Amino acid sequence: MKTGGLADVTGSLPRYFDKEAFDVRVILPKYACMDEKWTEQLQFLCHFYVNLGWRQQYAGILTTQYEGITFYFVDNKYYFAGSQPYHNIYEDVEKFAFFSKAVLEALPYLDFCPDVIHCHDWQTGLVPVYLRTVFSSDNYYAGIKTMFSIHNLKFQGRWILDEVMDITGLPPQVFTPDKLEFYGEANYLKGGCVYADMITTVSKSYAFEITTKEGGEGLNGLFHQRSADLYAVTNGIDYQVFDPQTDEAVWKQYGAKDAVAGKAANKAGLQKELGLPAEADTILLGMVSRMTNQKGFDLILHILEQLLAESRIQFVVMGTGEDRYQNALRDIASRYPEKMRVIIGYSEEKAHKIYAASDAFLMPSLFEPCGLSQMIGMRYGTVPIVRETGGLRDTVEPYNEYEKTGTGFSFANFNAEELLHTIWYAMQIYYDHREDWDQILQRDMEQDFSWESSAREYATLYQR
Repeated sequence: MKTGGLADVTGSLPRYFDKEAFDVRVILPKYACMDEKWTEQLQFLCHFYVNLGWRQQYAGILTTQYEGITFYFVDNKYYFAGSQPYHNIYEDVEKFAFFSKAVLEALPYLDFCPDVIHCHDWQTGLVPVYLRTVFSSDNYYAGIKTMFSIHNLKFQGRWILDEVMDITGLPPQVFTPDKLEFYGEANYLKGGCVYADMITTVSKSYAFEITTKEGGEGLNGLFHQRSADLYAVTNGIDYQVFDPQTDEAVWKQYGAKDAVAGKAANKAGLQKELGLPAEADTILLGMVSRMTNQKGFDLILHILEQLLAESRIQFVVMGTGEDRYQNALRDIASRYPEKMRVIIGYSEEKAHKIYAASDAFLMPSLFEPCGLSQMIGMRYGTVPIVRETGGLRDTVEPYNEYEKTGTGFSFANFNAEELLHTIWYAMQIYYDHREDWDQILQRDMEQDFSWESSAREYATLYQR
């Protein structure tokens, strides 16, 4: 059911807590698009009905164990049907109001009363709201604390105020400017941030950026107000899933000691698979991304023709997104068949191949709360080229040619010329100072982006 980085976090993080100290369980919707091999393993636990405004909706709870973690799934075919987890905001605001309330209604049936409910993004923003309003008079819920994590402030779950009041059944005093109301609309993410006991973001730079007018998406005043309860924990990546020494998707497995040879073999494999010229010494630039302005595609399209026309380079990009970006990339690729390939869609296996085969990985994001791709790239010895924003600033140290330090190449302003010159500078190091490039690659593979340290930080916050 994965659509992005949120799945990486909620799928990986729970396994890394000390099981002697913490009983961590995960509850999520039972989407119809779940792979059948998993649905066959689910066991029915119970069912009940959720009052949602004037509606009364069925909720079934199913469960399974996966890698030592208990997972619960909220079942309702009306809300969770379809080929994708998300459809449109009109449907989704009701769907996630139902889910948020069902989570709380389910707790007495689970024989498990949590000390902390850790909520992620706007889809669960109403959990703290319901807990502190509708459920506040029930002693069963009295000791539960909530943490609300913001993975991307851009997406807030905003919809027509009167309709959200009707859908949720929440009391009118919740829909005021100091709570859920936001410029005439209801805002789920704002509700989570107002009512949660603690707020976290996924990198230290992003925690600062959301308090600014430029990065606060209209909520910077609220984050200033709640600054004493605002924390940052940088995301990790799953070192079991992303390990070039054991990865079965790549052509040749490798570690830090044989990374240069390993990456050369994988580059040859990807070039052959995609029909690119087998040029071992040509720099291969990779990108796995949603095709949106947030990910810097406006900058890329501004410079791409010049880069391909004037440079000795190959470029492979995979992802889905807005039609205008997909069509423009395909058009350019059709005119540079010896240098560029565009893969519209997403394949986990192919993503691993691109990480392993590429010499450099491109992430010129407009904003990036944390970013996982640059960490995955470094894990595979793929040198990141990034814009200095959010988690990209925190995780990528700019290369210093005089001190021979750094883990990648970066630029400060959201400017196409800066991006182009940064890519050219990286290419200069690759072609003219190959030993220095190989040392950057080695430093990348020595970085620790595992969930171990992130889990320790979350554990401290849970206890606090």
